Amino acid sequence: MPDASRAPELMRREHRALAAFSLVEVLVAVSLMSLIVIALMTVFSSTQRAFRASVTQTDVLEGGRAAVELIAQDLRQTTPSGGTNNGPVNFFSLDNFYLPAPVYSPLIQTLPGSSAQRTNLLNYFFLLSRQNTKWNGVGYVVNAANTSPLYPLYRFSEETNTSVSPRVLFDHFMYAINNSQWTNLSHLVDGVVQLSVRASDPRGGQLTNTYQFQSGRWFTNKNILFYPPAVTAGVQRETGYYFYSNTVPASVELQIGLLEDRSLQRAQSLPYNSAAQLNYLKQQAGHVHLFRQQVTIPNLDPTAYQ
Repeated sequence: MPDASRAPELMRREHRALAAFSLVEVLVAVSLMSLIVIALMTVFSSTQRAFRASVTQTDVLEGGRAAVELIAQDLRQTTPSGGTNNGPVNFFSLDNFYLPAPVYSPLIQTLPGSSAQRTNLLNYFFLLSRQNTKWNGVGYVVNAANTSPLYPLYRFSEETNTSVSPRVLFDHFMYAINNSQWTNLSHLVDGVVQLSVRASDPRGGQLTNTYQFQSGRWFTNKNILFYPPAVTAGVQRETGYYFYSNTVPASVELQIGLLEDRSLQRAQSLPYNSAAQLNYLKQQAGHVHLFRQQVTIPNLDPTAYQ
């Protein structure tokens, strides 16, 4: 007959045996917990990635808007110099194709969900302004030959007294970019795959090198020299301008295209100007933010277009 004094101890052992988990139950619990942790980590990672992309996109948009506003402000101050042919330059623009080697090739991108393509063109340009007794020269150029970062935008700025011919400002700008003196210029933003300026007359017609009188207005003026648009590999570049004397554009259409930061970093990790890098950039049209602004130049001399 069992000892009655040991009954409580036996009951406690039996209770502990019944309360314990089996190995299968432990494995199932661990597996479920692992799945839950993995799911939470996936959600957290996606949220973090979306947050970083949002912050990066915000930075790109802010950088693009800041660059557009800075260039537009400089363009509005363009002032006629009154100089003669090949003298002081009021406004100048030319395609990067004319910069020293390596020759720039336009970035052609396939538009998302379409077989259509967009050609990104780069211009470098210069403008002259005057403030009291100072001539101010400002220029912009994208160094398309730079390997890292890709497509950096630079700004040239210099001034001289009105007693000196402002022609020296244009000469210094051209010397700096032709000799790759990038440290003498201000670095503004990276990933600029599109930069173009298109000059218009007082009635809104785009200035070309046609020298024709149509619809009651002149397309050009005697105080403008034109560089016909180069055509390479079937791609037509922008018309180049050289304004002098009392002539400045009535308005300028400014376009800037910036590549998103993640796409820019990925492109920089590939060998420069390689087939892999070019093919990658070709597919990034959906990651390029385009900014466009029509800038009116108040210092226009109306007699220049009569």
